Amino acid sequence: MWDLIGKAAVALVAARLGWSVLKGLYGSFLAAALGLNLKVKKTGEWAVVTGATDGIGKAYAFELARQGMKVVLVSRTAFKLQNVAAEINSKYGTETKIIDVDFTKSDIYDRLRKELADMDIGVLVNNVGMSYDHPEYFNNLENGDEMCHRLINCNIMSVTMMSRVVLPGMEERKRGLIINVASLSATIPAPLLAVYAATKAFVESISDSLAAEYSRKGITIQCILPGFVVSKLSKLKRPSLMIPTPTAYVRSTMKTTGVEKRTAGYFMHKLQIYFAECAKFLLPGSVLTSIVFGQLQVFRIKALKKKEQEAKAQ
Repeated sequence: MWDLIGKAAVALVAARLGWSVLKGLYGSFLAAALGLNLKVKKTGEWAVVTGATDGIGKAYAFELARQGMKVVLVSRTAFKLQNVAAEINSKYGTETKIIDVDFTKSDIYDRLRKELADMDIGVLVNNVGMSYDHPEYFNNLENGDEMCHRLINCNIMSVTMMSRVVLPGMEERKRGLIINVASLSATIPAPLLAVYAATKAFVESISDSLAAEYSRKGITIQCILPGFVVSKLSKLKRPSLMIPTPTAYVRSTMKTTGVEKRTAGYFMHKLQIYFAECAKFLLPGSVLTSIVFGQLQVFRIKALKKKEQEAKAQ
């Protein structure tokens, strides 16, 4: 009997992992080839992108403009927003609007409601986010209390409140798309990035719940879980097979929109999630946590040494 139970458990795990692979292949290749992914221009006239001056956010702004949408660029620094708007206007000739707000603060949403009122918003990309300067112990975070407030406001409050700003209009029009940018770190334990990873796990959770609430009302809500991408946030400058440029990442991810409600988007990042999920099934939780802890500890030591060298150089 126990032998039969063991075989059934192995078969169940294999089936779940196999299904995960098939969904990844379907979302990345077959669905897009068949034209089953969502055509974002049909969702509305305007797209709103937070954190739009760099990395994934900027790439989404350009891609949505390329697909014919007008774009509202939302970020902290006005002159950077003006530069991105000028680039989009020059390249695609589409209309843009800029809103300069600091998402680490919580008193910005009345202004955002006023700025976005009466606009036919078809797409919201909740991309704005922040992380630690480097992996660090929770009690050792520099300006720890302030840092935690900033992380929660930027990574959690922004997704929650921006969704509340645009969802009433989308529900009334019975169409819309919200893309919430989480992180691969939401799917695994992340000691030394505890608050950041927890905020991204919130993004994944609220996306899943809202997708269930609003799918029957014509609104698509997708959560993406990127690994490393070339950007200022990641501090990575050179693309590789595992580390795409933001443009490559976003164009790959857009093929899954309307097909996968939870996705890493880029195929190599999907493999990373796949192997992480395999590890969860096959390894005790403490082993996976220890592996991640060890890797992040290496990054922490390197970052601290670099800071020490820079301090000495001054």
